[in-house]
Amino acid sequence: MVAPDTVEPSRAEVVGVRGEQNPQVTMLAFIDLETRIPQDHPLRIIRRFADEALAALSPTFGEMYALHGRPSIPPERLLKASLLISLYSHPQ
Repeated sequence: MVAPDTVEPSRAEVVGVRGEQNPQVTMLAFIDLETRIPQDHPLRIIRRFADEALAALSPTFGEMYALHGRPSIPPERLLKASLLISLYSHPQ
């Protein structure tokens, strides 16, 4: 509960240095990557599981980051990248 003589922080202040998940379309991207990946590709299933797990961990991530400072890369993006690296770096 916020004391009557204080001001609640804005959404940007609450996010702090954790960074946000904002998919960004670059000026050079003329194709939609979602259309390039088949609907039955295993990565779509893995992504769904990863998104669910990371959503459950989101409050924990929020507590770990400071409120002030330079925004970072969101931990969800870093963990997804690490997962992809581990999946594609092993010889078949």
